[in-house]
Amino acid sequence: MVRFKKKRPFNVLVFVLGIILINVGAQYFYIRFDFTKEKKFTLHPSTRTILKDVSKPITITVYLDGDLPAAFKRLKGATADLLGDYTAYAGSNIRYRFINPIAGLSGAVLDSTINNLYQNGIEPTSLNIKNDNGFAQKTIFPMAMVEGDGQGYAIKLLQNLDATGDYEENINNSIQNLEYLFTSAIQKIETGNHPRIGFTEGNAELSDQQLSDAITSLSDSYEVGRVNLDMIDKSGLDKLNMLVIAKPQKEFTEAQKYKINYFVMKGGSVLWSIDQVGAELDSMGRNAEQLAFNRKLNLDDMLFMYGARINYNLVADANCTEIPLSTGGTQGQIQMAPWIYYPLLMPDTSSILVKNIDGIRSEFVSTVDTIGVKGLKKSILLKTSPFNKVFTTPKLLSLQRKAYVAEYYPTLA
Repeated sequence: MVRFKKKRPFNVLVFVLGIILINVGAQYFYIRFDFTKEKKFTLHPSTRTILKDVSKPITITVYLDGDLPAAFKRLKGATADLLGDYTAYAGSNIRYRFINPIAGLSGAVLDSTINNLYQNGIEPTSLNIKNDNGFAQKTIFPMAMVEGDGQGYAIKLLQNLDATGDYEENINNSIQNLEYLFTSAIQKIETGNHPRIGFTEGNAELSDQQLSDAITSLSDSYEVGRVNLDMIDKSGLDKLNMLVIAKPQKEFTEAQKYKINYFVMKGGSVLWSIDQVGAELDSMGRNAEQLAFNRKLNLDDMLFMYGARINYNLVADANCTEIPLSTGGTQGQIQMAPWIYYPLLMPDTSSILVKNIDGIRSEFVSTVDTIGVKGLKKSILLKTSPFNKVFTTPKLLSLQRKAYVAEYYPTLA
């Protein structure tokens, strides 16, 4: 008979030593594993590149700390995990800390501190916390400040606060947006300038009033203005980083197209936001009908050269958004109804441009064909559901005709 000696004490010793070594190593190496299928907690390659290239000391102060409700503890934890990942790539060039800026303060000192923070873009959020006596108000700061090279950028960690007080959905969306917010601020500090964006005018594009929200939002990070393609010269184009062509309705001249092409060939970017088909919901008459017509913008050859063709058609999709319709009667009641010509477009979540974005409402959209052009890379960012139909134009649109989901069989559009 062969007897084996027990090695339990030795195995326990090895296990304990292993745990100690892991903890010691964790002080010098930051590793976080992402087991989610969508890789929600994995930094995008472009973010990793930006972090590796950080050359200036950057300090990040997060003002979300102290005694927090559970939902905001989750937001704080997600922020800490993200910044831990950042330091793993940027090293000592990025340092961060969490503070509660009003801890222990009261009276005039508290008011003065909150006012000073507000002047620097750090805005407070008031919460109604339920307790045994009903509700108590609590002030927190779901904000951060990214500073470096004499610049500072305030960041709102909490996006689109829900007035009902249910923060769960808001915080879920906010967590998904953290990487974009911090990376954008770091990139601004590294580049030291604000890229210039020009919205074209002169071809019946969207007006200043219609673009007001977009221009205001972009102005936080970019220099934004209008560009008249008939008046701007090459030196003016050279100062721009991007052109936005927003819903033109008049035909482009060859001279205007030459300037756009010059801009692209010099490394500029163009956002083509154009409708090949003209249709507006508020243009429907008493009969609730409208003829969707083809627009002549004289851009087909230019887009083809860039590897794209926007077709003269309309996409209808069973996965669509709703519009208000009058149901008639003496009361003039309004009822929401699905409108198949407002498809809900779903993003390709593998792209950082649309990462963590939900479905996007569209209005009277056309299909886009990609064309093989040597040296050009194309990425599809938004697509319809499989349950769609494509109609050639001109086409008569009617609010009277009911659409049935069964009509919309899967296609390749």
